[in-house]
Amino acid sequence: MEKMVWTPGAMLSPLPPALVTCGSAEKPNIITIGWTGILNSKPPKTYISVRPERYSYNLLKECKEFVINLPPASLAKSVDFCGVRSGKDINKFEYCSLTPERGNTVSVPSIAECPISIECKITDSVPLGSHEMFVADICAVKVSPDVVNEQGKLEISKCDLMAYAHGTYFSLGKQLGTFGFSVRKKKKKSFKQKK
Repeated sequence: MEKMVWTPGAMLSPLPPALVTCGSAEKPNIITIGWTGILNSKPPKTYISVRPERYSYNLLKECKEFVINLPPASLAKSVDFCGVRSGKDINKFEYCSLTPERGNTVSVPSIAECPISIECKITDSVPLGSHEMFVADICAVKVSPDVVNEQGKLEISKCDLMAYAHGTYFSLGKQLGTFGFSVRKKKKKSFKQKK
């Protein structure tokens, strides 16, 4: 069956519903961002896209720093709340009972309840229409020790991360494979010799 053709729109899904902290240590704010991702590996660069009418927009322009906090599914209600309420009217950290955690390379705090926090410094901004894209260097990645195994490797399944697709929040499902599994050589089976 042939696919239907729709009007161009924001159909790339799922995305991480990130809790982005911005502002200052004294007056931090949280905004839920769906438009984010990786731009480059070396140097590590990311972006967030924000509507100019949002309260966080001017905070980002002034402070030039933010933290992308990846929330677990247990914070779904806070993720939604931080996307529909303005920080100019309410302290979202207090309202959602979230703990600000001091940054290592930025002045804005991260969120202690999020297993992964990515500290970023803005290098450029690009007005695109409905949103402005803030391009940033990734300066530090903070990871909760309880999602790291004994070999020091991140076990992403322990993070219980969320996905966002077309106005709906999802918890992530089972692992399907790892990078390169489709071409990886199978290990030879060893047989024990009979005595």
